[in-house]
Amino acid sequence: MEERQVGYQAEGGKAVLTIDRAQARNALSPQVIAELTAGLAQAEADAAVRVVVLTGAGEKVFSAGGDLGGMSGEGGFLGGHEGRRGYGALLKRLQDCKKPTVARLNGHALAGGLGLVLACDLAVAAEHAELGTPEIDVGLFPMMVMALLQRHVGRKRALQLVMTGARLPSKDALAWGLINQVVPAAELDAAVNALADKLAGKSQAVLALGKRAFLSAEDMALPNAIEYLAGQLSLNACAEDAAEGVTAFLEKRKPRWNDR
Repeated sequence: MEERQVGYQAEGGKAVLTIDRAQARNALSPQVIAELTAGLAQAEADAAVRVVVLTGAGEKVFSAGGDLGGMSGEGGFLGGHEGRRGYGALLKRLQDCKKPTVARLNGHALAGGLGLVLACDLAVAAEHAELGTPEIDVGLFPMMVMALLQRHVGRKRALQLVMTGARLPSKDALAWGLINQVVPAAELDAAVNALADKLAGKSQAVLALGKRAFLSAEDMALPNAIEYLAGQLSLNACAEDAAEGVTAFLEKRKPRWNDR
């Protein structure tokens, strides 16, 4: 029986997916990609799970990216191409997850590992973590990661990362908008748990609706985006949790979400 490369633990409203290949710098093998995809589906199907946390094993590396040793793979050229498309599908699957996702950067997030961070909704990093796209140093270009990188930073900064292969210290990655928070390593779990608990306390139905609207409007022209989002607000206003939230506000109490 093949040993698992991604751990899955659901507790306290959180599902934690851990890339467990510390000896290989948590590289993204085809098995890791498949198990991460399956883990996301499992978390979405579990009503008790309200937040998904993605992290890596150990204290040094979140993920160093694609498994270069397994790039040749089986199935020839087209088989390899389909394998690479599988990573792209994982990025889309992670971004489209109905539940909030938080990247817990226990260490460096490089190449495809950075792509996973960018595909998560929010990200918290330990101070020693570095982020970057060093593929150019081995004659490759971070093609699929660029799709997300372009949406997080401006043109000059995105090109600086992908063309030089430079690594950003976590404090610079925070300033560039790649992550949301930087904390000492000893405080990482507390910071991630606090953020996850805050997300878990919101209406899951409204979070899912809002996230989908945010992503859909991202590439629209401004007039189209405003018109589309007006319709989404009307839809939001019809939700049971919207009525409960307004009522709770007027009654000066905490809302009791039904996630509908």
